[in-house]
Amino acid sequence: MRHRPAWAPDEIDIERPAAARMYDYYLGGSYNFAADRALAEENMRAWPDMPHITRANRAFLHRAVTQLTEAGIDQFLDLGSGIPTGGNVHDVSHALNPAARTVYVDVDPVAVAHSRAMLADLPFATVIHADLREPETVLEHPVLSEFLDFDRPIAVLMMAVLHFVSPDDGPGEIIGTYRDATVPGSYLALSHGTDDYKPEDAKQAQRVYTQASHALTFRSREQVLDLMAGYELVEPGLVDIIHWRPDPLDARPDPLGGDVKRYSGYAAVGRRT
Repeated sequence: MRHRPAWAPDEIDIERPAAARMYDYYLGGSYNFAADRALAEENMRAWPDMPHITRANRAFLHRAVTQLTEAGIDQFLDLGSGIPTGGNVHDVSHALNPAARTVYVDVDPVAVAHSRAMLADLPFATVIHADLREPETVLEHPVLSEFLDFDRPIAVLMMAVLHFVSPDDGPGEIIGTYRDATVPGSYLALSHGTDDYKPEDAKQAQRVYTQASHALTFRSREQVLDLMAGYELVEPGLVDIIHWRPDPLDARPDPLGGDVKRYSGYAAVGRRT
């Protein structure tokens, strides 16, 4: 039996790799176990760009939340939020609008435990332990109605999580349930991995993730676009993740040389009509 850190919730199996904790490892976080690290390393042997891909997803999150806050959105529902790391949704939105409120939702006990610790003294953000694939459970959670006013526009965020929702789960129906629970003028922001560019590497990653808590389902651009049904895409539409409104003031060189094939991910923000 591997050593169980003091911070690890008793109910989790530290021998089974979890997608959320593998993601934390790619980002350089410390809330992961040996099993998570081993499987993440196996995946990076097939897809060594994973740390850069996860950071590109975080950068897109920051840009999207910034744009949405500046557009007047002050309520955020972050589904599959993962383990807290630098520049979370509430950090970005609250800095721009002190009235902004955020609800995080995740199924991973480690993600939830650390979110609760981080948010304990913050009246404008909270976390719910739930599975985004069960939208009725999420939407009926009493904490959600305490924090968010569904009579006003809400931004639903699904960052790098929908590729962990299988076709059998009905991703379109899941998104539709969240969409229908919000009023016109609400938004959906998502990022999604694709096998359009590197199909063989994607197949290898899918094989690796069969050993993790959640399997991978990469989707084509057309399939990701279908998930945005009921939303009017804001400019520049559904694009490669590094091309969604890049920060003109960011002078840092792109670590992958701007090669969208190596990022293999799409991003979009849509407004509910």
